[in-house]
Amino acid sequence: MGSGEPSGRDVLTRSVRGQARRVGLGAALGCVHQLGEALVPVLIGVVIDQAVAGQDAGRLLLWLAVLAVVYVTLSWSFRLGARAGERGAEEAAHTLRLAIVRRVLDARGGAEDGRLPGELANVATEDAKRVGAVNMALMSGTWAVAGVTASAVALLLTSVPLGLIVLLGTPVLLWLGHLLSKPLERRSEAEQDRAAHASGVAADLVTGLRVLKGLGAQRAAVERYRGTSRLSLAATLRAARAESWQTGLVLALTGGFIALIALVGGRLALDGSLSLGQLVSAVGLALFLLGPLETFAWVNAELAQGRASAARIAQVLAAEPAVVGGDDPVPQPVRGALRLRGVRLADGTDGVDLDVAAGRLTGIAVTDPACAEALLRCLGRERDPESGTVELDGVPLNRFDPAQLRAAVLVAAHDAVLFDGSLADNVTPRAQPEDDGTPDGSAAEPAAGDGTGGADADLLTERAMSAAHADEVARSLPHGTATGVGEGGRSLSGGQRQRVLLARALRAGPPVLVVHDPTTAVDALTEARIAEGLREIRRGRTTLVVTNSPALLAVADRVVLLDGGRVGAEGTHAELVRADATYRTAVLA
Repeated sequence: MGSGEPSGRDVLTRSVRGQARRVGLGAALGCVHQLGEALVPVLIGVVIDQAVAGQDAGRLLLWLAVLAVVYVTLSWSFRLGARAGERGAEEAAHTLRLAIVRRVLDARGGAEDGRLPGELANVATEDAKRVGAVNMALMSGTWAVAGVTASAVALLLTSVPLGLIVLLGTPVLLWLGHLLSKPLERRSEAEQDRAAHASGVAADLVTGLRVLKGLGAQRAAVERYRGTSRLSLAATLRAARAESWQTGLVLALTGGFIALIALVGGRLALDGSLSLGQLVSAVGLALFLLGPLETFAWVNAELAQGRASAARIAQVLAAEPAVVGGDDPVPQPVRGALRLRGVRLADGTDGVDLDVAAGRLTGIAVTDPACAEALLRCLGRERDPESGTVELDGVPLNRFDPAQLRAAVLVAAHDAVLFDGSLADNVTPRAQPEDDGTPDGSAAEPAAGDGTGGADADLLTERAMSAAHADEVARSLPHGTATGVGEGGRSLSGGQRQRVLLARALRAGPPVLVVHDPTTAVDALTEARIAEGLREIRRGRTTLVVTNSPALLAVADRVVLLDGGRVGAEGTHAELVRADATYRTAVLA
């Protein structure tokens, strides 16, 4: 996280404190409710002593009217207080979800490292909900304290021994409840970890379902998920056992405490220290105490689970960014010249020196696919090189704000995903009010002179669809570009998805476009047409095509071979085919 950005702990604290006014209102109303609840047995004792025992009908009606007013007051105070608490809990959870999503979508990355997408979704939903519920737990705890205090005061006024039992016994019960919640906190954290991992595995399997079917690996995938699900189930059962033990023991302690109050009250009544009405009030207050004491047990459990979830959320929010630094805007206009000097990446390049001329179509062939992946991550600033520099128009990339940089240098990976919506929605960018029309998903701006509204926008979309031969895909669908493609584009074939993805990248029209293997799933004739369309639509703008496809490399102005993580040869496709055996093996074999 940057030095000026709030830490994960700060965000968690603000999410709870941000609802302080609403939770405070709910707590105040709840205290009124608890006071009313405590008054009910006291008033019943008064009715017995002053009206029933004295057979005074007037006083009986008076005290019944007072009881009715108390009941109405405690009923409405509970409703309004619970509403304020629930709203505070939900809004705190919503605030946390937004913070998690912002961190995950932060242009500097890092939050997703070591985590499956399903795990992040679980953190943003279940964990955020549990932490948000802390607001309700704190409010309910305040209610319980008010209830116990009101009961203790009433019992003190009735009988000093009974009041002292409540005042001295309640802190002991709370302390024991806190000790009993420790195993639940540990097991709750393990449960959430296992559940999040199971969600991540499930999401991963669903995403790769088509590939798994193609490989005939469905059974292995099912067994993998079954094993993960069993571990999650075991963790959930352990947490449930811990919660049941905690709840049972707390209830047993609470029952013993109430029995002690009733026993002492009964002895005092037999001694004549308490009247019949006072004994009824004492027993009623003892029974009323069951509610606040059970609430303490529930609050302990909620706080234990909330602490476990808060730790998981803090880990995501405090995740170190994948790339650091860089707040400068990208100077306009962007010429598009790229320069790499001594670029070394742990999983790919090994001291690459490369110049990419502005406004040219450059092909990059590789002997190792890992080298291509590393180069793409570097150009898209998903990872910074271990050593060396990458420059755009003479300025190092790490000086630019990552989001603005990706508006200038769009890296279109071959495994990018389509969104659940129509084909048109996946190709045509949507204007975002906060960034003044930056296309959705690609974060890229059209090149200078390209209109984005009305007929101009339609023309740009048509040209991009035609260049990628995605217009053929549209014609094959029942409702053309209005046809839904399904989540991840599952209703399309592999080749159709590739063409739609390429059309989306071309429609974005960035100053620098980097595409990776855009035609691996199309036939040779279509590939040749796409190569010509790509060259035509990107004429005059910087384009890098990372591929070993002869058709795409043949239309490039210049081709660079990366061999063993270094530049092995340069020239046109025809020159390299004639003169370089390594290139022939990589491209033509």
